[in-house]
Amino acid sequence: MTLFTNLRSRMAKAAAYRRTVNEIRRMPKDVADDLGIYPGDARRMAYRAVYGL
Repeated sequence: MTLFTNLRSRMAKAAAYRRTVNEIRRMPKDVADDLGIYPGDARRMAYRAVYGL
């Protein structure tokens, strides 16, 4: 990968991570409860979803 391709990929993943965290945090409480999601885990869940770890 070239430097710019690598940088673009990292920037896209960082944006996806932020978007995912925000979506989880803004999820209505009743929906989160139905899915078994605790909004305090938004960062961990988003990290796993975007970076796959």
